[in-house]
Amino acid sequence: MGAMWVAWAFVLGLVVGSFLNVMIYRLPRGQSVVFPPSHCPDCGKRLTPAELVPVLSYLWQKGRCRQCGARISPRYPLVEALTGLLFAFAAWWLPWPQAVFSWFFLAILIALAFIDAEHEILPDVLTYGGLLLGLVFASFSGAASLAGALGGAALASGLLVLIGGYGALWLRRGRDARGSWPVGFHQVYLAALVGALLGPWWGLLAGVANWVLNWATRRRFELPEPVSLLSLVLVWGSAWMGAGQPFFESVKGALFAAGGVALLGGLYWALVPGTEDDEGDEAVALGFGDVKLAGMLGAWVGFGPFLVGLFFAVVAGALTGAVLGQRRIPFGPFLALGGVLAYFFGQAILNAYLAFIGW
Repeated sequence: MGAMWVAWAFVLGLVVGSFLNVMIYRLPRGQSVVFPPSHCPDCGKRLTPAELVPVLSYLWQKGRCRQCGARISPRYPLVEALTGLLFAFAAWWLPWPQAVFSWFFLAILIALAFIDAEHEILPDVLTYGGLLLGLVFASFSGAASLAGALGGAALASGLLVLIGGYGALWLRRGRDARGSWPVGFHQVYLAALVGALLGPWWGLLAGVANWVLNWATRRRFELPEPVSLLSLVLVWGSAWMGAGQPFFESVKGALFAAGGVALLGGLYWALVPGTEDDEGDEAVALGFGDVKLAGMLGAWVGFGPFLVGLFFAVVAGALTGAVLGQRRIPFGPFLALGGVLAYFFGQAILNAYLAFIGW
């Protein structure tokens, strides 16, 4: 497409970015993103059309409310400009149908990144909504693409939930965690173990069966996390030595089963209030919102490019933490950044790396 298409995408991105600012402010506070109309959060004055022009209104008002003089966060023009630039780049880089699809993906990632940076939460309506959109758009390309998107979502979530599991086990010095009823990390790690031994679908079945058993009996049956996670390492070690399933099939089975149960369990917690136990005092290495965001990214970009994005996310997060001198920072913004890189360049980077090592 020509310059007019790119320019139109930029303007559309500015407008969408203005709406994203509303979502970023209101969603974590449990407020409607539609009503009331945009207003100053300090004095409550309803904003006029002249005060809603993306970026320009902020510059014209010198970053302050015209009514009360309260300071307006620079996040507002930053989000608007970033959205406009990414929309324009997508319009220039991608064929037009894919560019339009990518705008949904980019908008959700921008909202998630800024919400997590400010509030350290990743709202389910955005992570699961983005995952659903990824599956819907994949289905337009046929059953094979939909199956690939489902597999990418499960594998990406499984990888992050297991990384988080081993990290938390290390922080707890090998102690078991308090479980959640009827489904929690214990069921996820059981699914991973069975998936590594018998295959992904058997692992998924084992995790769901444990979940159903807990729900039906109103009791908590679970394999301790240290047992399941350490047994999984032994299974992978045996597979590497040639026993049981081939090593990569064993890893794939564990990741797929763990990710599937994690995403299904997270959806259950999102839809059924009060089912997830409070684990605020438990040591965690990764928030579960990051696991759900990984599932969304896997559905959109595929597992291979997701690995590329995850690498960049880890490097960027580690460098940022070192510069800021902080050991605990939200990972969502870096996952979102990695997701953008993976969407546009992930497959090309992966292909170049595989060619470099001779695969």
